[in-house]
Amino acid sequence: MPVTTVRKSADVLIIGGGTAGCYAALTLSERDPEKRILVVEKANILRSGCLAAGVNALNAYITKGHTPDFYVDYALRDAHGIAREDLLLSMSEHLNEVTERLEDLGLVILKDENGEYVARGNRNLKINGENIKPLLANAVLALPNVEVLNEVNVVGLHLEGGASKDAPGVVTGAYGHGVREEVLYEFRAPAVLVATGGAAGIYRPNHPGFSRHKMWYSPFNTGAGYAMGILAGAEMTTFEMRFIALRCKDTIAPTGTLAQGVGARQVNALGDVYEDKYGLTTSQRVWGTVAETKAGRGPCYLRTVGIGEDAAGSLEKAYLNMEPSQTLKWVAAGKNANEENVEIEGTEPYITGGHTASGYWVDDGRRTTVPGLYAAGDVAGGSPQKYVTGALAEGLLAASSIEEDLNSGLVAPSSSDSVDSATSFATLLQDLLEAEGNVTPEELEAALQTTMDTYAGGIGSGYEFTESSLDEAKARVRELLAVPPLQVSCSTMRDVTHYFEVRERLVVAEVLLAHLKARKETRWHCFAENKSFPEQDDEGFLCYVNSRYRDGAVETFTRPLSERRPEKTAGTERDYRDFTGRWANEHSH
Repeated sequence: MPVTTVRKSADVLIIGGGTAGCYAALTLSERDPEKRILVVEKANILRSGCLAAGVNALNAYITKGHTPDFYVDYALRDAHGIAREDLLLSMSEHLNEVTERLEDLGLVILKDENGEYVARGNRNLKINGENIKPLLANAVLALPNVEVLNEVNVVGLHLEGGASKDAPGVVTGAYGHGVREEVLYEFRAPAVLVATGGAAGIYRPNHPGFSRHKMWYSPFNTGAGYAMGILAGAEMTTFEMRFIALRCKDTIAPTGTLAQGVGARQVNALGDVYEDKYGLTTSQRVWGTVAETKAGRGPCYLRTVGIGEDAAGSLEKAYLNMEPSQTLKWVAAGKNANEENVEIEGTEPYITGGHTASGYWVDDGRRTTVPGLYAAGDVAGGSPQKYVTGALAEGLLAASSIEEDLNSGLVAPSSSDSVDSATSFATLLQDLLEAEGNVTPEELEAALQTTMDTYAGGIGSGYEFTESSLDEAKARVRELLAVPPLQVSCSTMRDVTHYFEVRERLVVAEVLLAHLKARKETRWHCFAENKSFPEQDDEGFLCYVNSRYRDGAVETFTRPLSERRPEKTAGTERDYRDFTGRWANEHSH
């Protein structure tokens, strides 16, 4: 049967109904109820994205006695200097505002006897967050001027005009297909926000095969938002700052709950605390664990023996809000959390701007370098350590820019009815459904993951790579990108979805390899462990590595660290009020 076409238009198109996308829709709707907003989600916004299973803490919050500058300093230090201070500050200034809004929506944030939020360290709050995503989603679903389309996979952007380095085209919409139904969707909007999340599944995971989706990052975040922006000529930044999570072995449960919640230290098999030896940044914690294991002092653990029964019970409950499998592992072993240490390991690398600085190159308002296109959350680069509240803050910032640009006429509905890209996509969809190829999407995915694991610094290579191995990875990824669609076997729309997911991962992998090759130093151990250049080179590489995709090739270049946070006025200090509620910056930036 021929593929059916459905066309929709709106004032604002939001691609991705996760954390940032939902909050952007909420903000835009409240500010202008007349604007027509369309949210398109590959899954269902009630349980999609990184918040699908819930969280037990808000890891980005300006606690009492601190300022947004304090958070900027922390994130900048963790990134070894490669981060956009201006973006970090604009995000940090809204962390507490969006936290209050979450509480207004019904999120349970733990409070002490004085009614103040219970902090977990200097930047975190304890919450009961199993239902955090449904709370956000239901608030969006209740908005009369917002339409939500679930189970629609957006794969490309409508781009009008040229896409050269000096004259980028203008984004006027997007196109995609039904996940279950043979339907092609065409979307038109003068403002398009990409909020799809980062990229998992590029590397061979901890548990390949049947359990390959048992991973730290959402396995259904395939880099779609990156890929569509890359192919539209948007400038990208810092893809070489991969993220490798330090996680509980087997369950891949977060370790921050142990390290920050009960102060558990990293120890080797001999019982020696090793974390101070290697450093306490995110990448150094992984590096130390890998190094101790290579030296024959593994396995490595987070020391929970002796933390006390109350602390153990608190841990077991906390994991029920986010990763129940860790609690179930304790139950299955017949031991409480304080009776044995928790073994830890690194995950495969991910590309995610929510933890590192990988993503679109954006301005303070989260505008990309392509007119009409905005980015928020994990796809927006330059601002690491966002976590949940940072993604919400970026949704707010992007919504504010979209509102401003629509009202000023900076972006406007397209005057063209051109649907060339969607027409060619319709042909591709039909071909995929009718082809009797000899390659499955699963086989393409396995080939990609094996290539990246072996030659581009995956788990199997101890996260290390060389100039030569990157060249080999690039050649193999290019071969996979060249596999004709008619050679791929897709019997259902779910197969078609998987095919495009693999294509997205391949595009992201190609850009990642170019970035890894361009940064000829080792600044973030494990995150980018270049054995051809094992030392850090501040003089040559205290800069951003950026890229554009032009004429079928990735062009890399550098930008200086010029995007600093605004300087304080001489003789004054920024004045942030202490609060358990709303706060304000009293000085203009």
